[in-house]
Amino acid sequence: MDPQLDKQEIVIVGAGIIGVASAACLSDAGYQVILIDRQGVCEGTSSGNAGALAFSDILPMASKGILAKVPSWLMDPLGPFTIRPSYLPRLTPWLYRFWRASRADNLERTVQAQGAMMRLAEPEMLGLMRRAGIHHMLRENGSLELYESEEELNAALPGWQARKNAGIAFEHLRGDDLAASQPGLSPRFVAGTFVPGWKTVSDPQHVGKALWDHAASLGAQFMRGEVASLSADRASTQVVMTNGTKLTSAKIVVAAGAWSHQLAHMLGDSIPLETERGYNTTLPASAFDLKRQLIFSGHGFVVTPLDTGVRIGGAVELGGLTLGPNYKRSEAMLAKAKLFMPDLETSGGRQWMGYRPSLPDSLPVIGYARASKNVLYAFGHGHLGLTQAAATGRLMTDLIEGKEPSIPIDPFSPQRF
Repeated sequence: MDPQLDKQEIVIVGAGIIGVASAACLSDAGYQVILIDRQGVCEGTSSGNAGALAFSDILPMASKGILAKVPSWLMDPLGPFTIRPSYLPRLTPWLYRFWRASRADNLERTVQAQGAMMRLAEPEMLGLMRRAGIHHMLRENGSLELYESEEELNAALPGWQARKNAGIAFEHLRGDDLAASQPGLSPRFVAGTFVPGWKTVSDPQHVGKALWDHAASLGAQFMRGEVASLSADRASTQVVMTNGTKLTSAKIVVAAGAWSHQLAHMLGDSIPLETERGYNTTLPASAFDLKRQLIFSGHGFVVTPLDTGVRIGGAVELGGLTLGPNYKRSEAMLAKAKLFMPDLETSGGRQWMGYRPSLPDSLPVIGYARASKNVLYAFGHGHLGLTQAAATGRLMTDLIEGKEPSIPIDPFSPQRF
């Protein structure tokens, strides 16, 4: 490949769902795109997520009373949220910012920003899936969030009121209505909240690869390799690969997930991104007759019906990028799922761990690098990468084309920290 690229070419670093959706949107707009990743298209974290298009999930993690639970995280290595003790000193600055994000005034701004992002995310994702010819991969069965007591439901009501204020429809179910919504649940669950607008996909990796096929059909190219350095000036940008290859282009989009802050640092931006290590087990599709995604919020995991199986996953382990996986966390979720769905067949599963890029305020980083407007950032979506991928691609296209962004992007500024 000629290392001197046409100035209309865009280099995207990171072939997860954010990079792929950005490539598809930019290709739709007529740009020539080169997508770089050291693995492959949607072979990392985007291959194993829970498959939710969670357009109603506008509440930040800091709003759920999690900070008060930090001491217990250290005591329960298999709980819904945990911190590796050896990692706590490094995590302390992030936790401080997380605490600040939990203040009422900051929470309100975050909810408003997420609400705007989700109002963009739904039509953009559905539109992109239609353009790619994969609308058949969409599942519109809603979600069911489950509670083991009326007290647990009552504690969640302020969050549901915030969603109601944002125009999100839901219904609290009990008794026969709850049982009909998902047969086979343990009677320990006394109530549930059904969200009809919640959507899932047939398999998140399949969706990501299909979106890439759409981009490739419009001329986008993929390059396997690892980035050694980034640089930019007013005229162009340069990516240098570890094998010595140099790529010059008009713009760079950094969409490298949990590794993005390392690239941003090369350009003078200090981004407090941390890594939520998520776990799952995917069972055969015959393991349980699952009607829709089930959310066990009190236990930090979900169960999703995919074409490729029943996926039981979630939980948060704050432990960075270098510590080895602890698959006992997957096993703990699987054991709880069996308790909650007694007829679940738990044999034949595949375990997995992925790295979610997480910011303290639960908002992604979307905007320009400090060093140059020829470098754009699109990362830090936490649990919402699949959900917000097409919206992020739309915003990348707006910015590269010099248009007013489709929504205000100040709340997502890379310099907000």
